Amino acid sequence: MADHQPYIAPSQSLAELTPRALVLGVLLGLIFGASNVYLALKIGLTVSASIPIAVLAITIFRTLGRSTILENNIVQTTGSAADSVSAGVVFTIPAILLMGYDLDVGRVAVLAIAGGLTGVLMMIPLRRALIVKEHGNLPYPEGTACAEVLIAGEKGGVHAKTVFQAFGLAFAYKFAMTALKLWQEYPGRVFRSYQSAEVRMEVSPELMGVGYIIGPRIAGYLFAGGCLAYVVLMPAIKLFGSSMTEPMFGTTKLIRDMSASEIRSAFVFYIGAGAVATAGIIALVRSLPTIVGAFRAGFADMKASRVGQAVARLRTEDDLPIALTVFGSAALALALAFVPQIGVNLLGGILIIIFGFFFTTVSSRICGQIGSSANPISGMTIASLIAISFIFLLLGWTQIDDRVRAISIACVIAVAVANGGNTSQDLKTGYLIGATPRRQQIAILVGAIGSALAVGWTLTFLNRSYQYEVPERRAGFTAPASGASSDGNVMVLDETKANFRIAGGQAFDSAQYQVVRVYAETNGVPAGKYLVEPASHEIRYVVDPGIGGRVHEYEGRNLPRLDSPKATLMAFIADGILTHRLPWALVLIGVCLAIAIELMGVQSLPVTVGVYLPITTSAGMFAGGVVRWLVERRMRSADRSLAEIESGPGVLFSSGLIAGGAIAGIVVAGIAGAKGSAEWLADTVGLYHRIGAFATSNVVALVIFALLGFGLYRVSVRKQ
Repeated sequence: MADHQPYIAPSQSLAELTPRALVLGVLLGLIFGASNVYLALKIGLTVSASIPIAVLAITIFRTLGRSTILENNIVQTTGSAADSVSAGVVFTIPAILLMGYDLDVGRVAVLAIAGGLTGVLMMIPLRRALIVKEHGNLPYPEGTACAEVLIAGEKGGVHAKTVFQAFGLAFAYKFAMTALKLWQEYPGRVFRSYQSAEVRMEVSPELMGVGYIIGPRIAGYLFAGGCLAYVVLMPAIKLFGSSMTEPMFGTTKLIRDMSASEIRSAFVFYIGAGAVATAGIIALVRSLPTIVGAFRAGFADMKASRVGQAVARLRTEDDLPIALTVFGSAALALALAFVPQIGVNLLGGILIIIFGFFFTTVSSRICGQIGSSANPISGMTIASLIAISFIFLLLGWTQIDDRVRAISIACVIAVAVANGGNTSQDLKTGYLIGATPRRQQIAILVGAIGSALAVGWTLTFLNRSYQYEVPERRAGFTAPASGASSDGNVMVLDETKANFRIAGGQAFDSAQYQVVRVYAETNGVPAGKYLVEPASHEIRYVVDPGIGGRVHEYEGRNLPRLDSPKATLMAFIADGILTHRLPWALVLIGVCLAIAIELMGVQSLPVTVGVYLPITTSAGMFAGGVVRWLVERRMRSADRSLAEIESGPGVLFSSGLIAGGAIAGIVVAGIAGAKGSAEWLADTVGLYHRIGAFATSNVVALVIFALLGFGLYRVSVRKQ
């Protein structure tokens, strides 16, 4: 674009890819990446950290001395790479836990690095086509907003105090609520006269922040889906199933004897999974014109891109060589194929290149048109996984390890697709301010590798911290004395366990048990890790993982879990297709539900995600959406531009709430893991015992959460 004049002219040479910018970018990326890991596990969503990282970079460097706008851009470019890597990994890899396997930090790191590098490499030939050539057509809203923030910071108009204040407030709030138990975390009401109906809200600061950022419309759809599940579907199943005399769909209990949470796990989970998968595919189909156009444009412009690169010598047109895309992608695929610990064979490497290039192109162009928030990454990952699973099925690859292989391939594709979209936003920011593309691309590679090395550790840490040994007996199941069962579905490990807290409580079990893995449902026993009595070989405990665990309460005490909704869906798809164990009747109900919502003229994906999520989560985000709605009304009445909201103090404050709440959640998880109980600190301090009814009151918890929302509102409406 000959008319485009970046903020920094191509002829100027300023400090840009400096060691301090890379180090700060990696550090901030690790913080926000960890918070996004926690968010993705908890609610199945992530939020962009580009703007808050840019603001923090400006402020931190300002305290250390002068920095350039290009240096600040490198910080946010490096740091924001963590968002996409963590999202792609967390949306897929925890599915392995649900299949009875342990998480392997090394496997996670390699897959994350491969996906992150693939996303960046695929964008090298696409930058000129999508960023430069389509400058007037593709706005890239997040990238443009970040450029405006960087330019404002260069002029002295940006301060990070808002982010720091929100971070501290959210950390203190979350720690006091979850670690010290000073007030209720899940206030709500169970309708006694309306069986299996209940409404609860998780009053967490990170949910308030997410709800504000996604806005009232999407937050409202999510909450509506939660109400549909908890107030309509669950009571209906209880009502019509109470007269049944036999268990349904592999359950061991009669419906009339089930609690609300058991009905959700046994029935609504599968309905929601079918609905979400269908809605994701519908969103993908709806985007087909864009997908086809994006692919054609990207492929057709690769030649022009190469010609342009050969001619151009300006700093702002200096990309990494296109040959790196071809040979780098091939090298990554071959490396994955021939590293036995990863389990991705040669066909898997080829599928990664094909689906990775196709959907990265699509993701980048969609981000340019409608932004990252509306980018159907889940739909693209689901479509890839379904295709991979059916290819495996046709080839007869239906063994236990083949499910892990399918998930591993989908993980690389998901990370590549997410990182491709994120990279395009960062390159747009750089294009507007006059950054050097080559240096940005290197920064993204560094950020992706740094995040990839940390995300596996974060996942395993959170999983172990919230892992519980919960008493469980399964009639009719007996583990083999040693080795594996004849069908390979049950494996007795060379491992024993003793001296553990029962369900994370105060009681200990000092007996020694044999550790057994169940890889596929056997005699009504779900996949997972179990402790069996050595003499009888009968199950005594389930070692319920912290991520995707199915036991949410024990003897009236809530057990903190990270539901990992997206990864659970991926496990459901791969396992269901390859083992033929899908409860198709429930899945088809979900399919029909998604179609019915679409026919009503409502966007089905957020509604069905709400059906799938716990209502506690969607209700907390809805509260943040309500605050955003009130802020927008105030903006309109004051004749202020609604565009101010996207880069205003409200977004910065919400980002601080998200990061502070998530980091506090990780700290609390660390305490729980170290002491064997999530309530250890609260019991040790004992403050919640002394305040009595205050700590258990629903009203108190809601009032405190409302005060947090009021604070967010006051910050959001103030003029910058």
